[in-house]
Amino acid sequence: MQALHYTRAQQLPAILEKRIVILDGAMGTMIQRFKLGEAQYRGAGYTGPDGAGDRFQDFPRDVKGNNELLSLTRPDVIRDIHERYLAAGADLIETNTFGATTIAQDDYGMAHLAREMNLRSAQLARAACDKFSTPEHPRFVAGALGPTPKTASISPDVNDPGARNITFEQLRAAYFEQAEALIEGGADVLLVETIFDTLNAKAALFAIQEVFDKTGERLPVIISGTVTDASGRILSGQTVTAFWHSVRHAQPLAVGLNCALGAALMRPYLQELAKAAQGTYISCYPNAGLPNPMSDTGFDETPEVTSRLVHEFAAEGLVNIVGGCCGTTPEHIGAIARAVAPVRARPLFYPAAA
Repeated sequence: MQALHYTRAQQLPAILEKRIVILDGAMGTMIQRFKLGEAQYRGAGYTGPDGAGDRFQDFPRDVKGNNELLSLTRPDVIRDIHERYLAAGADLIETNTFGATTIAQDDYGMAHLAREMNLRSAQLARAACDKFSTPEHPRFVAGALGPTPKTASISPDVNDPGARNITFEQLRAAYFEQAEALIEGGADVLLVETIFDTLNAKAALFAIQEVFDKTGERLPVIISGTVTDASGRILSGQTVTAFWHSVRHAQPLAVGLNCALGAALMRPYLQELAKAAQGTYISCYPNAGLPNPMSDTGFDETPEVTSRLVHEFAAEGLVNIVGGCCGTTPEHIGAIARAVAPVRARPLFYPAAA
């Protein structure tokens, strides 16, 4: 397993030297298209050999909306979504583990299942990538480590700015379990994403390093922050440049931005990051514009609009990895892949000014 991981870990940086790499799109948006009810989230009706059977039929709490549970109860759904993105041209697909930490799963009373969710999700993504990989076009699994419902640097009580509902150690332990299971399941890359609290991200990066030290295996890491509004800052208050300087010690393969904003609003912050993080690849996977309840995806941008905007990022020399976040679909990813195919990737270092 270590030899395979090492080989794949070397392939991705080599590809990034040659062209723009395509990340997949939204998982939640695609799950919503299946219109699953409470019974389906528990696994009712699925008779495949890799399902959960009756395991969760009598679980005492509602589980609808716990998308990570579907890796155990409806692996057919997750497998189908992965394969649709790969068929659309994705090089890199994310595991269905955005909320698969003990901290996030505690909201459903399923913290004890977090490790199993990560392991199974990585295995599903690995199998899909292996199915679509060819020597000319290898595919890669990005083990997704998302934010948690609790933040280490923001008080949950407006009347007590010093209050906290989570500690760094609790976050570290949760992310350690997640990262270890993702690697065991076959992840090629670890993606710490949708970061709105840098201290949470630091706990994830610390845990990842601990896992690397324990296993003797080191995978590439991608770090992706989220600018929450027109202030140009992440929720915990840092500018994009300050955020980069807070996480650059992890020596990520790539750093980028995702979620919260559509591509049109993300441009100035992406420009800032591309300038600050010279020597590091840049990733970008925006939402499909702004929320729009009248749209089939819940967002207002069509594949044509999103792909045109992402093409502009590429033509400006800002990006090395592109994909989509909330509201994006395989149609968006296919359009993005076609739009950026003829464009050179961002150079790691800008030419010196004359």
